[in-house]
Amino acid sequence: MANGEKPRARPSIGDVASLAGVSLGTVSNVLNHPDRVSASTAEKVARAMAMLDYVPDGNARSLAAGSSRTIGIVLPDLSNSLFVDVARGAEDAAEAAAHTLMIANSDTRLERESRYLRTFAQARVAGILLTLNDEDHYEAISGDTPRSAPTVMLNLAVPVARSCSVSVDNELGGWMATCHLADTGRRTLAFVGGPASLDPVRERARGFARAVGERSLEHVRTVSPAGVNRADGWEAGRALVDDVRSRRVDGIVAATDLLAAGIVQALTAAGVRVPDDVAVVGYDNNQAAWDSPIPITTIAQPGADMGHVGAELVLEEARGRSEHRHRSLVLEPSLVVRESTRPSSASSR
Repeated sequence: MANGEKPRARPSIGDVASLAGVSLGTVSNVLNHPDRVSASTAEKVARAMAMLDYVPDGNARSLAAGSSRTIGIVLPDLSNSLFVDVARGAEDAAEAAAHTLMIANSDTRLERESRYLRTFAQARVAGILLTLNDEDHYEAISGDTPRSAPTVMLNLAVPVARSCSVSVDNELGGWMATCHLADTGRRTLAFVGGPASLDPVRERARGFARAVGERSLEHVRTVSPAGVNRADGWEAGRALVDDVRSRRVDGIVAATDLLAAGIVQALTAAGVRVPDDVAVVGYDNNQAAWDSPIPITTIAQPGADMGHVGAELVLEEARGRSEHRHRSLVLEPSLVVRESTRPSSASSR
């Protein structure tokens, strides 16, 4: 801001009404009683609010102070224990700074994420943590992040020109999983991924391919199910039964633990012995891996560290936005060995 220049006044409800060409009462109804207005009017008011970057004031004390002592976090799936770990880490960091954490679960629905971001803006949160799946997700939702609070992206590295981010080295994790199979005597491998649009899946596949080349392994097959959940793993496992029975495949790297759990279930249901006939490695170290009837070896993501570091970054930016410089931090995963990759008898002879 130039010397002597007055700060720009916050847009008011009157500004929104004027730009939308409606009355103050209509704007009030859109905000508080949307059932009383038509869809076209609501859309017109919403467009005016977006153009003005207008944020309804839901907390006068927060407005007077500029922000509250609350951090908002949007998680894609609270049934996934990885994201529970992320929330725990963020909560610990918030508590250490005398802040509280407001948790929202989007179920990976963009419209729900947008609504939560508006709620956080209305509450004047000190900062926002937004957990992402891939670059398309980031581009789709980044325009909805409010300018009134700093936002840190989790689970995906984004350009530092736009915001801070905390992610995990997925390529390294894919490489570690594949090298582990080689270390246990497996030589002919399959990779089970998921939608090609998911950046973590692509990065883990790159790590897999790098290790296959470095360790002179054979990449027999890639299976790409429609999703990365247990049901998708079941279908992938059924597709791999013949390859395992014929000994064309003796090791499988799955892009998620849920996939790995479904694969193990499908294979064992078909009479395949895990790990005697085939070894399976998952990724994430969530409940699907440690609660499986055959505990699954996995690559652990440092979820709690991701949340903790993200909360520290967002609070650092909130305290000194003019001096703050965005950073992109990448954390390292780790290998957790369990029953599903016990060394093969061939490797011990």
